[in-house]
Amino acid sequence: MKFCYVDESGMGEEPVVVMVGVIVDAHRMHKTKEDWDELLARLSERLGRTVTEFHTRDFYSGNGPWRGLPGEERSAIIDSIFDWVFERKHDVVCSAVDKAKFAEACKTNGDLAALKTPWLAAALSLVTKVQRVHQKLEKNKGHTVFVFDRERKWEEPLTELFYEPPTWTESLYERGKKATLFDQIVDVPYFADSKPVLLIQVADLFAYIIRRKIEGERGEKERYEGELDKLRGWCNALDELCVCGWYPGSKGFKSLGTVFYGLLP
Repeated sequence: MKFCYVDESGMGEEPVVVMVGVIVDAHRMHKTKEDWDELLARLSERLGRTVTEFHTRDFYSGNGPWRGLPGEERSAIIDSIFDWVFERKHDVVCSAVDKAKFAEACKTNGDLAALKTPWLAAALSLVTKVQRVHQKLEKNKGHTVFVFDRERKWEEPLTELFYEPPTWTESLYERGKKATLFDQIVDVPYFADSKPVLLIQVADLFAYIIRRKIEGERGEKERYEGELDKLRGWCNALDELCVCGWYPGSKGFKSLGTVFYGLLP
């Protein structure tokens, strides 16, 4: 059995919402948690105060508990987190939705309009990609539990979507003749607070980085000299972990003329 821990970035005024899932085998979770706790302990020692949770928005900007930590050191910490994920061979999956194009498409596409929000569209895209990859694994080893960062306004609509999936979604992952809809999902998606669930914090970091890269390539001003090149480097590293095409410019991305960054596989 596998667990996919999910978080998003860009549900404010940003033009794009990005959602990332970090996938891990259940039997490796105990060791992963121990290692993450050790990383937070090292950060706490460096800052002289206890760090119990990694919020990317504050960390990236050097705000909150990270105030006073030089940008070069924060960058090095992000590098170390990437190395940490690589060493553990965790898989990554991602989806991204252009909000303006989604709203425009909903005017003429009833299936998309039924999703109502870019968040739900991104979630459907992400789960669909995991379904496509894991349905090819033998002996049901791909059965996956999804754990999303807790956001109560999304819990009911997402649960309903996967409790009774619309039949049109089967075309997104080429459902087998004998398979049920989304047969790689164990039950319905679950929600948890990110503080005790470490891989949700990692997903938050990856989603933030991808969103910033997309915005930079759309012309948003850099926050520091060389930011876009740095973001591209991190995204190239993520490309090696990704199990399915996921963002514009990645080697696995497939453009099918949809308003989404990879909504359709």
